[in-house]
Amino acid sequence: MTQAKADATMSNTVRQKLIVALDVSSATDARRLVGELQGVAGMFKVGSQLFTACGPELVREIVNEGERVFLDLKFHDIPNTVAAAAVEATRLGVFMFNVHAAGGREMMMRTRDAVTTAVAHHHLQMPLIIAVTVLTSADDLMLHSIGVGSSAEEQVKRLAILTEAAGLDGVVASPREVELVRNAISKRGFVLVTPGVRPVNTLTDDQKRFATPAQTIAAGSDYLVVGRPITGASDPRAAAEAILEEMSTAGFSAPPG
Repeated sequence: MTQAKADATMSNTVRQKLIVALDVSSATDARRLVGELQGVAGMFKVGSQLFTACGPELVREIVNEGERVFLDLKFHDIPNTVAAAAVEATRLGVFMFNVHAAGGREMMMRTRDAVTTAVAHHHLQMPLIIAVTVLTSADDLMLHSIGVGSSAEEQVKRLAILTEAAGLDGVVASPREVELVRNAISKRGFVLVTPGVRPVNTLTDDQKRFATPAQTIAAGSDYLVVGRPITGASDPRAAAEAILEEMSTAGFSAPPG
């Protein structure tokens, strides 16, 4: 392989790892960001704010543009309800969606089974199904206030192991727990998606457990979710490219999926 081809492969591999969070309130803003970031972002995250404002049609539109979507709705309900919602997410053509691991093993297993059945019956693309462990806005004090006696790290580890046992593809975990989860999980290809990533010299906003892109990649994360440092920048594309450059300084491999 020539040096130019090697550099191009590395660049594409790094890009695949970057998920840009479309945490905006309108389809107009979302479309603008997708347009500006095509070819730079590896995936776009649609969360509760944008999905509530614009609904599933915008998700379909982004998918139809050839972009990968991470549907970040954190499903958490009785097993039947979550399984049914997961099938609808799969019908949208999303690359990945998540549930709350705190919903328990049965909820996660029923979700996986329902999606697998729908994929086989309707010839759909199988999405990655991952579980949220502990939100990056939470810390030990917050967990204790809602009756969780363990530390954030202990809770992340416990829920990651539960997610693996339920047969899901991976978890969402903060940069500070990436290595901990890697050491706790034996499943090959278990996916780690990491929010709370902040470039060097930026504000932390409401994230309590955060790290830089290079630190997160070096720890073993597969996908990094970055929102405001890109979407709030005067030049989102330049901001994303700067983050990719920072990511490329760490050792990395191609993400699963």
